[in-house]
Amino acid sequence: MKAPPILPALVVAAALAGCAELPAILQPPVDQVDSVIREATHLARAPAADQKAALAAAQQAFVSDSGTFNRLRLAALLASLPAPLRDDVRAGELLEPMADSSGAATGRFAAFLATQVAERQRVAREIDRLNKEKAASERERQAADKERDKREEALRQQLEALRAIERGILDREERLRRNPGAKP
Repeated sequence: MKAPPILPALVVAAALAGCAELPAILQPPVDQVDSVIREATHLARAPAADQKAALAAAQQAFVSDSGTFNRLRLAALLASLPAPLRDDVRAGELLEPMADSSGAATGRFAAFLATQVAERQRVAREIDRLNKEKAASERERQAADKERDKREEALRQQLEALRAIERGILDREERLRRNPGAKP
């Protein structure tokens, strides 16, 4: 008995459908590091509401599964989003166990990001230190200005007192010249 003509067509259709799925099967999964970088870059330019929602989603994903991908994703967002969403301390804590500059791409990226976060924290500490020094210097300058103003005022008062004495002496001399017989 001869096979109906529809059967070979179904076999060919199934084979073609399988071939269409073959490239997706053969391609490696999307690189996790690339995915994290892409998301962080996109969100850095996104509206604040989108940033906040993405950060909340990343935090929830990390709570559900604290695997490498979710840890790296959350750390990257915490390190790259603008204030007030940025949290360098927490990002550093998340990156620390993954950072391995000689390891796989994930470890290298985590090490790179941890270095950037640490440098930003160092710069922030330096700025704080300089601001404190500037404030202390400003307080010292204001205290010195107050002291200088007090000295100037005291000198003005002394000068005014000397001028009053001088006027008194000049008045007495003038009276004596007008009336030489009077007692001073």
